Amino acid sequence: MDLLLWRHAEAVEGSPDAARELTERGLKQAQRTAAWLEERRPKRLHVLASPTVRTRQTAIAFAREFEVVPSLSPEGGVADILAATGWPDSRGACLVVGHQPALGRLAALLLSGTEADWTIKKGALWWFTNRVRNGETQTVLRAVVPPDLV
Repeated sequence: MDLLLWRHAEAVEGSPDAARELTERGLKQAQRTAAWLEERRPKRLHVLASPTVRTRQTAIAFAREFEVVPSLSPEGGVADILAATGWPDSRGACLVVGHQPALGRLAALLLSGTEADWTIKKGALWWFTNRVRNGETQTVLRAVVPPDLV
């Protein structure tokens, strides 16, 4: 399975939090990362997004159709992401457009075995895959793509 974690792009400040929209810069960040991802799109990619406006706007830069998952809201956690995606046992690939701190905590768990407060930059994409070698399941970090480098 491939698991892609994409933090929403830069959004305006304000409240209510769920209604915050992307800034002009954020729209450009989302478009650049989406273009990079489109060239490398995994087969059978299922796109999931938090219900907030900023995550849905980020997702729309890449996919016209995606599933809004309430448990991926800013209050959600690592367990919510794992449950929504079926990592690591699902087939195909899943892209999650979500929030800190859950995305960073999941990245830490996948790479170190322990949740920790790692930061994923706004608009950045982290791409993981899992494989079995010699009977051992391994997590592989395939790419980290910050929006300012694409």
